Amino acid sequence: MSINRKLLTDSDFEEALEKQTRIRVFRDNQIIDASSTIVRFDSSTVVTQSSVSDLMYHARSECEFFDLRKR
Repeated sequence: MSINRKLLTDSDFEEALEKQTRIRVFRDNQIIDASSTIVRFDSSTVVTQSSVSDLMYHARSECEFFDLRKR
């Protein structure tokens, strides 16, 4: 069973980046990115990667980010 933890602060994003944990991204209550890792982030954008050539750019103000952890 996995635990979903909402990423809100820069330290939350930094921890997910360092540990390379999988995240889920939601926009308008719909999942738009199911299982990817954070490549980089700043105050307005989070860049995720799910495969070698698949980069996605997400606006922090428009999306919700959740860290997926296994128990």
